[in-house]
Amino acid sequence: MEKLTINIDETSTGLRLDKALSESLPDMSRTYLQELITSRYVLVNGEKKKAKYTCQINDEIVVAIPAPVEAEIVPEQMDLEIVYEDEDVIVVNKPSGLVVHPSSGNMTGTLVNGLVHQIKDLSGINGVMRPGIVHRIDKDTSGLLMVAKNDMAHESLASQLREKTVRREYIALVHGVLAHDKGVIEAPIARDPKDRKRMAVVSGGKPAVTHFEVLKRFAGFTLVKCILETGRTHQIRVHMRYIEHPLAGDPIYGPRKTIKTDHGQFLHAKVIGFEHPKTGEHMSFDSELPDYFTDIVNELSK
Repeated sequence: MEKLTINIDETSTGLRLDKALSESLPDMSRTYLQELITSRYVLVNGEKKKAKYTCQINDEIVVAIPAPVEAEIVPEQMDLEIVYEDEDVIVVNKPSGLVVHPSSGNMTGTLVNGLVHQIKDLSGINGVMRPGIVHRIDKDTSGLLMVAKNDMAHESLASQLREKTVRREYIALVHGVLAHDKGVIEAPIARDPKDRKRMAVVSGGKPAVTHFEVLKRFAGFTLVKCILETGRTHQIRVHMRYIEHPLAGDPIYGPRKTIKTDHGQFLHAKVIGFEHPKTGEHMSFDSELPDYFTDIVNELSK
């Protein structure tokens, strides 16, 4: 059984226990954390408390994480857009709104549920919850994703990501009119110390590099191409906010007054390029912007 220790500081003082835990442990759902509290897996200063307990500064919270029960991914029929498939690799065009893989409290309706229904074999390196998944894109980000069908392919693609040889081009619509046609954003990213659910540019964070190029300027907005040199969580969203050009429609990093949309941030993984794990052949795939994205660009062009 794994145990995690959390010390309450000024930013979490006054919060309910379940709320404070959800901010400190963003990879766990609040429902799951409430279950741990109810099941007495959570101690506050050595004592059991209810979820509504008000956290005090310097409280020490110990969370015992029960050993995971072997989960089974439920295959689900989905109309997935498979761009390419062979015996080793799949490239899928993920729509906005689709979570990539199951997690605690969210076991169905993900890309993985659709993949296991459609594909017989997927790599097992990332465990039962993430079969075939080499890298992820955010729920509301659309576009191309590599999937490995066996462990050999998975190790090769993961190595290419680490060595920064995979080409990943994104198209983003951002607020404001960028002054420079091209640029490089090099700023470290880590959990936002003021809000554990968000990422931020933080001194001492993991190195992150984003290249951008202006494609078109509009009144109050700019269409940009972003090329990832690294792949940190929310990297493009955080970096564009950092240079004061947050993504349009972004509910976390964008301004309150933004383009109204049901699709979240306007960000599309348009191009992905890599070496085939078995043949060594360079492969590159391109995808069109989704209709809702194109419609907004056309409207702004008028």
